[in-house]
Amino acid sequence: MRFIDVAKIYVKAGDGGRGQVAFRREKYVPRGGPSGGDGGNGGDVVFVVDPGMSTLLDFKFKRHFRAENGRPGMGDRKAGRDGADLEVKVPPGTVVKDANTGEILGDLTAPGDRLVVVRGGKGGRGNARFATPTRRAPRIFEEGKPGEERWVVLELRSIADVGLVGPPNAGKSTLLRSISDATPEVAPYPFTTLSPHLGVVDRGDLRFVVADVPGLIEGAHAGRGLGFEFLRHVSRTSVLLYVVDGSGSQDSDPVQDFLGVRSEVLLYGGGIEEKPYRVALNKIDLMSPDEVEAVKTRLEQASSTKVFPISALTGAGVPELLEELGDVVSQNRPETKGQGSGTGL
Repeated sequence: MRFIDVAKIYVKAGDGGRGQVAFRREKYVPRGGPSGGDGGNGGDVVFVVDPGMSTLLDFKFKRHFRAENGRPGMGDRKAGRDGADLEVKVPPGTVVKDANTGEILGDLTAPGDRLVVVRGGKGGRGNARFATPTRRAPRIFEEGKPGEERWVVLELRSIADVGLVGPPNAGKSTLLRSISDATPEVAPYPFTTLSPHLGVVDRGDLRFVVADVPGLIEGAHAGRGLGFEFLRHVSRTSVLLYVVDGSGSQDSDPVQDFLGVRSEVLLYGGGIEEKPYRVALNKIDLMSPDEVEAVKTRLEQASSTKVFPISALTGAGVPELLEELGDVVSQNRPETKGQGSGTGL
């Protein structure tokens, strides 16, 4: 199934029903008064989180959503039926924006979260509402109000505790496979990861979610390569893990790789740059001990944070890295920040 994480759709709430013009027509009451009822209200369009969804693929094939109109009023002062609300299912982690202004209308994360994105129009009044002592037979009524309408943009942002960041082919997918039951595609060419993959790490009394998202290249903050896909999906994480290749197999310098990726995060902003982070020096199985120590020292100076030499392929150094990530996650989850203790998912 193709992963779709952005969609633009049109939503239209139901129009209110028109009021009715009617008069009582009863035997022995030759001049009955007005009895036209009010129109029903139009239905709302409501987004509802469905935990069974993981992509916005459904919105590729259907882009227009309309709630039901209210029914016209009836005689005997009977109001028309209200239009039914239209519930539109979205996956957890969906951000809803107004397509014209960019305003965030809602951020839907938990199963069952609801957002009324457009409201139905109010039903019009029937002629019974306009009767007065001096106007006993009014033929006045109101049309129903039109329902709200707008184009909205849906953005799916993965809900994860740890975001794996780094240049293409740094070994992020291999690391995710080694620490969880996730099975992202792994191959020796850039941009193997074309969509986010999530894996669950179980550390006894703490479980946390790790996201492997597309690799960063220069200009990613402005949308080059897969930049927006990456940056959108790490916006919810508690900690970033920069993964760099220390083996020299990509003819690149791990310190420069880190600085380049870090620069893209800082340029994108939006609060991502303020998240705590750590660095994983990967592929140490292809390095000598002296090389590992030398590169680690350089990375610590450049990053001003802890650096963990690891081999995602053999598992060397991975337990120490996970212990550190678990500690940082438990301290920085929104519901536990400042409490110093972790919670399960």
